[in-house]
Amino acid sequence: MEQRNLIMAVVASVTILLGWQFLYEQPRIAKEMAAREAAELEGVKNKAAPDSQGATVPSPTPQPQTSLVVPGGRTQVPSAPIIGVPLKPVVPARASILGKTPRVEINSDRLTGSIQLKGGQFDDLILTKYRETIDKTSSPITLLSPTGAKNPYYAQFGWVTSNSNIKLPTSETLWVADRTALSPEQPLTMSWDNGQGIKFIRTISLDQNYMFSIKQSVENQSKKSITLYPYALVSRTGTPETLGFFILHEGLLGVFNGQLKEIDYDDLQDAKNISQKSKGGWIGITDKYWLTALIPDQKADIQTNFRHNLQLKKDKYQVDYLGGPEVIPAGGSGSVSNRLFAGAKEVKLLDSYEENLNISRFDLSIDFGWFYFLTKPIFYVLLWFAEYLGNFGLAILLLTVLIKVAFFPLANKSYRAMSRLKQLQPKMTKMRDRHKDDRAKMNEAMMQLYKKEKVNPAAGCFPMLIQIPVFFALYKVLFVSIEMRHAPFYGWIQDLSAPDPTSIFTLFGAIPWTPPEILMIGIWPILMGLTMYLQQKLNPAPADPMQAKIFMFLPFIFTFMLARFPAGLVIYWAWNNILSIAQQWVIMRRMGVKVNP
Repeated sequence: MEQRNLIMAVVASVTILLGWQFLYEQPRIAKEMAAREAAELEGVKNKAAPDSQGATVPSPTPQPQTSLVVPGGRTQVPSAPIIGVPLKPVVPARASILGKTPRVEINSDRLTGSIQLKGGQFDDLILTKYRETIDKTSSPITLLSPTGAKNPYYAQFGWVTSNSNIKLPTSETLWVADRTALSPEQPLTMSWDNGQGIKFIRTISLDQNYMFSIKQSVENQSKKSITLYPYALVSRTGTPETLGFFILHEGLLGVFNGQLKEIDYDDLQDAKNISQKSKGGWIGITDKYWLTALIPDQKADIQTNFRHNLQLKKDKYQVDYLGGPEVIPAGGSGSVSNRLFAGAKEVKLLDSYEENLNISRFDLSIDFGWFYFLTKPIFYVLLWFAEYLGNFGLAILLLTVLIKVAFFPLANKSYRAMSRLKQLQPKMTKMRDRHKDDRAKMNEAMMQLYKKEKVNPAAGCFPMLIQIPVFFALYKVLFVSIEMRHAPFYGWIQDLSAPDPTSIFTLFGAIPWTPPEILMIGIWPILMGLTMYLQQKLNPAPADPMQAKIFMFLPFIFTFMLARFPAGLVIYWAWNNILSIAQQWVIMRRMGVKVNP
């Protein structure tokens, strides 16, 4: 029977490892390969479709941004048009695409890029303070990209109306700018006259970080009053690669009437369109560390939308909002103010925007999770330690110690209970052997033993359950915090947000071989697994032999599973285990329990 149980445990362990590989990793890789093949096939088809003069198929004509009349006289935000998408097998260089249209440069300490004057789109934005890798020569993060690039990603502002006779700015409109560059010190004014006595003006300013303020004004010198509806949208082509962890949301999101709403990419692919009305709030698209968000007047009533469609066999996602009617009398003017955030999700920065600009719950763009009330305070403590110590890794170690101290009474109670069970282990083994053929009698004898010795087997678990929310909150902080991104520790760990780069299967760099990802088992994951094993040896073994053998494999399984987690998390787990082992060892020695089984 025991041999069979052992075999079952081994099979279960292998199943977990293989399941991770084949149910998650393989489908992800297959999806990426299929996407690349589809893109290549599309390019071949386009190349093979010459016109009558032998040239390649020209770019599609931009779709006019005509508005749609709906009940009540309201209009709908147009979908972002296809603008000059080159049907070529090779995507042109980004610089080449940017050079085809007139632009106004964006220059600040944290942002560079440009605004396209043709259409007035925000489609070129680079975060200068963040890089793709830890290599200081690597490229900075490119957040927004123009149409024609590999994955266009841009923001757009404008007006719609139910009166089809009024000419409105479109994606083809060429705006006139009053300067050649936008900076925090120099706002930009763009204007366009529709030839009907109506002049459209945009005043754009930028703060020292990532917030754009856009004021849209209309001067009506015609003989009739007009009614316009302001809109804003963010469009993203292509489904970005996400981490796929349930603890982190990457996709579309917004705050409506004070409530956070999160939409995954695959969910929107099924739903196609999700609408919601709100007073104020915000809507956007988020990655793990980056956010592009539209922020209307917080007192305005808006109609928001999450949209999905396919263009040239590529997924296209759009978030937008439509404001209320702006009635502009003949000879009069009107204006609305909007904001665009496009940058890094820094907690302090988002909190300052929420407080100073009254943006409803803007900090929720960072996925602090269910234990928000714990996660955010823990983050601020961790950040303060990191600034004081000068090392984010040391801050993790110190914070873990303080949490252990805070829970010292509970942990002591838990370890004392487990020590008492450890003392009773010989008696429990005898009972198990005596009643091995009668489980009911064995359980009854165990209960009598617990009652006689005044031991509660659950007493060791309850204090640990209380600690779970705190440690999960810390885990969440370490996982989502941009402050840990590319933060070095010591030795071979130069990026706490990346997995341990070493592997036992290369003898930690001695063998010039790149093993499969599942075999990248570094030094810190091995240390974590070892500490988990030692902690198990201190705890009383499960009464059930099968459970005991399964528990023996858990350190091995977790070593493989957690090896590809960020090094900062693995270091935290290993250090937390070391502190727990030390605390439990001292308690067991004081209670006269044999430490070395």
